[in-house]
Amino acid sequence: MQLPLYFDHNATTPCAPEVVEAMLPYFTTHFGNASSSQHAYGWLAEEAVETAREEVAKLIGASPKHLIFTSGATEAINLAIRGTAMENPDKKQIITFRTEHAAVLDTCKDMEEKGYEVHYLGVDENGLPDLGELEKTINKDTLMVIAMLANNETGVVFPLEEIAVIAHAKETLLLSDGVQAVGKIPVAVDQLQVDIMPLSGHKMYGPKGVGALYIRNNPRKVRLRSILTGGGHERGWRSGTLNVGGIVGLGAAASLRISHLDTEYKRLALLRDKLEENILKLEGTKLNGDPLKRLPHVTNISFEGVESKAWQIAINKSIACSSGSACSSITEKASHVLKAMGITDQIAKNTLRLSMGLSTTERDVDVAISHITKSLHALRAGKETRNTAVTP
Repeated sequence: MQLPLYFDHNATTPCAPEVVEAMLPYFTTHFGNASSSQHAYGWLAEEAVETAREEVAKLIGASPKHLIFTSGATEAINLAIRGTAMENPDKKQIITFRTEHAAVLDTCKDMEEKGYEVHYLGVDENGLPDLGELEKTINKDTLMVIAMLANNETGVVFPLEEIAVIAHAKETLLLSDGVQAVGKIPVAVDQLQVDIMPLSGHKMYGPKGVGALYIRNNPRKVRLRSILTGGGHERGWRSGTLNVGGIVGLGAAASLRISHLDTEYKRLALLRDKLEENILKLEGTKLNGDPLKRLPHVTNISFEGVESKAWQIAINKSIACSSGSACSSITEKASHVLKAMGITDQIAKNTLRLSMGLSTTERDVDVAISHITKSLHALRAGKETRNTAVTP
């Protein structure tokens, strides 16, 4: 089976060979439990975990002691929201945005059922937040503001530093989903002034099933209670035997991203611009998201005049891409992100999110441009033919 070209790096990335090589000994030779503190197998595993903690912390400009490991970003987000709420019972308001990932939105809906007042703020047509609305909504009862750093569907980058100023003026915490940004653009938690940030291994050429949570301790100490009990691992915040091999892989991936970040940013931005320039020449196409404040490797484009199912089938014969978040692609609903930006359901369903990565070449981009162009013309011509045939 010949696989299509891969243009879905926002959904997941291939595990880098260097990452796999770093991980392998911890499944065989160095298989010890990092909590086994009485013998060499445990010591080697613990040392590997702490080395990885330093590598991941360096990627986001944090202190290693402010970072804990999780099974992924979804768990980290749940721990951040639920754990903070349990430890701060007097604050019953949460503010977030309609374009957040489902891991945030679904958790917030559950918090509403538990008696929390959750405000879902809007964005403008470019996917950027209305900071005036945030200032009007936030008050002394606000537990946290949740604002992702970079959107997983459009690549739009939020002005976190400005959001942090508004949040901290009310002594409110800022939780920012860093999953799509970390490893793709420079991220410095102190500069951004975020208090809590989850991240994921498989979005940056590491393994699936491992993530991390940054928890600030100074000057705003984040009070957070564990939602998993049974052993008190990770400073009591996340019980459970550590996935040593996965954690080693996450650390190795973080180190690779540091070394590749600058060159890959520039290379992928050029490829994205070429892709966009050629596709947006086609009639009835539109770029979704701010053209400047965004990630370098992703583009989100809508196409008029095609039927959504036929369009997806035609494209995915040669190009593996998506119309939105991988976590919600099992449903046929239009993207909640695009709808929040004022895009109709029909147009939202006729949208391609094309996200590139380390393996993407200029030839891949040329093939993608050619296939999208031919598919669009063929589908539109077919529609015109059918319309002509049924006209009296």
